[in-house]
Amino acid sequence: MRCLVSGGGTGGHIYPALAVVQALRDARPDLELSYLGGARGLEGRLVGARGDLPYDQLLVRSLRTAARDVHLVLDPMRVGLSVPQAWWLLGRRRPAAIFTTGGYLALPLTLAARARGIPTLVWEGNVIPGRSTRAVARVATRIAVSFPPTLDAFPGRSFVSGTPIRSFGGIAREAARERFGIAPDDRLLLVFGGSQAVTTLNSAVFGSLNRLLDRWRLLHVTGESGMGAALVAREQLPASLAERYQPQQFLTDGMADALVAADLVVGRAGSSTCAEVSAVGVASILVPYPHAGSHQRANAAWLGDHGAALVIADQELSADRLASEAERLRDDAMREPMAEAAHRLGRPDAARVIAKELLALADGRPLPSLADEAAA
Repeated sequence: MRCLVSGGGTGGHIYPALAVVQALRDARPDLELSYLGGARGLEGRLVGARGDLPYDQLLVRSLRTAARDVHLVLDPMRVGLSVPQAWWLLGRRRPAAIFTTGGYLALPLTLAARARGIPTLVWEGNVIPGRSTRAVARVATRIAVSFPPTLDAFPGRSFVSGTPIRSFGGIAREAARERFGIAPDDRLLLVFGGSQAVTTLNSAVFGSLNRLLDRWRLLHVTGESGMGAALVAREQLPASLAERYQPQQFLTDGMADALVAADLVVGRAGSSTCAEVSAVGVASILVPYPHAGSHQRANAAWLGDHGAALVIADQELSADRLASEAERLRDDAMREPMAEAAHRLGRPDAARVIAKELLALADGRPLPSLADEAAA
């Protein structure tokens, strides 16, 4: 049997898709999988170049620049051309079911799948549904959502799955902390953000470095643009503080260990970040990225309203505010209730839940009732 998985543009669409790929392989090792990406996105490097999945690519590209330039005309044309292209690719791959993480690939893919009579499972990762998910909702077979409030946007065919994320199973906290040199009586602050969204976080960290390091060991994922400044800042620190500061340009292979080792996380509020801090059960300070159509603000508010995170608006984040909140949360009695609340919201089995649903669609088996899934 064959299934097709699709997700493109940013890591927020690609990594959840890859988590579901792994869950499908675990559930059914003989399943034939293929991946569909787009012409402009990270998926070509993160999926296509790896070579462990048959990989196809549509002409369509991200529509984010469409309001400003020539792509106002070209992007709708690419979407239109991508529907017959997707129809042809589905005829060649012949999947029994399709999973897509939404984004700009979802529209041509789900339209072509509908024409082919292939069932589709679409995932929506934000509290406020994105444009693409709203556009394909009527033709999708099922819609998985990360947050319970999103069910109201898709009555009748949606269920709460959570966000498919990397597996944290088998990662011992003690071993993870040893990897980063964290003693039992130390507390680790982890700061990270997306490649473009990390700039504000970096500025706040650099402005409060001495205060932060006085109370915390700091693992700081700077991104490419911030690494040079981080190294300069470390050189200017007293030796006693410099050894407590670990800047990293990227931490792809070690991020799971870092999250398990951390006592407090400072980051943005994308779906995957919210899901990972909840799955691990770690307290967090979330600074929603302000340029994502309010999606991150709503995601962060969901955790904040449940006592699972402290939310600071991007325009309100300063070096002094970051240092003050981090100092307050250095107290275990202040931080641990937040971590416990986060853990209660966690859905670490989201990828497995989605894989099970997709395989049921592919097999033509009766699907679990939405009432049962809501109760679960």
